[in-house]
Amino acid sequence: MTLVVDNKWGSEDRSGPRHVAIIMDGNGRWAAERRLPRVEGHRKGVETVRQIVEASKELGVVHLTLFSFSSENWARPKQEIHDLFGLLRRFVRRDLAELHKNGVRIRVIGSRTDLDGDILRMLDDAVDLTKDNTALNLTIAFNYGARDEIVRAGRRLAEAARRGDLAPEDVTEERFASFLDTGGLPDPDLLIRTSGELRLSNFLLWQLAYAEFVFVDTYWPDFDKTHYEAAIAEFQRRNRRFGGRTARSTA
Repeated sequence: MTLVVDNKWGSEDRSGPRHVAIIMDGNGRWAAERRLPRVEGHRKGVETVRQIVEASKELGVVHLTLFSFSSENWARPKQEIHDLFGLLRRFVRRDLAELHKNGVRIRVIGSRTDLDGDILRMLDDAVDLTKDNTALNLTIAFNYGARDEIVRAGRRLAEAARRGDLAPEDVTEERFASFLDTGGLPDPDLLIRTSGELRLSNFLLWQLAYAEFVFVDTYWPDFDKTHYEAAIAEFQRRNRRFGGRTARSTA
C-alpha cells in the first residue's frame, strides 16, 4: 500500500502534527527474539532515534519528545541500567555535534535526583550548546515520571504562593502548566507508542489530555520513516474536536 502523507506543514498548512511524543518501547523484546543481549536492542534503538530525529525535520514536525528513561526504570537489573547510561553517554558524545550542526535544540525533562554528576553535566552542556537552534525542538524525557513531574510542579507552585508571588485565585490551568517540566512547550498533538503495548506508562499525563494516540505493533528498533508516515497519516484522518462537536485546528 502506498502511503500519501502531506509533508507541506509550513506556516500556512498545519494538517500534520506540530508536536509528536513517542514512547520508544520494545528494545528488549526485539533483542530476545533474536537471542541477543538486551543491550543490543537498546543499541539498535539509539540508531532508530537518529533516523526519527532526521525524519521529523523532513516531515515538518516542530517538536519531538522522546521517552528515553522512566523514573520506574531504576527497578531494572543494575547491569541493564549501566548499559543504558553508557549508551546515553555515547549518544551525546557521538551525536551532539551533528545535532547542533543540523539545528536541533535539545531540552531535557525529568527529575535530576539520583543522576550521576557527569550525566547531569553532559545533559546541561547539550542543552546550553543547542539553546539557540530552531530546526527541531528535541525534548528528552530522562529519569522522568509524569506523577513525579506533577508533584514537583505542585511544590514549585506552593513555594511561589508562600513567597507571595501568586494568590489562590491566580492558579489556572495555564499557570499550573507553566510549573511543569514542559513549561513553554505546546502540548503534543500525537502520541506514538511502539511494540503493541496499549498504555501511557506514566508519560506526560497532563500534556496528553487531547493528543491523538497511535499504537503500532512494531518494536522500536524496527520503527522507521515508513511507520512514522503511517502514524502521521492516521493522525490526519482523525477529527479532533477537543470536547466540542466540530473539528478544531491547533494551528
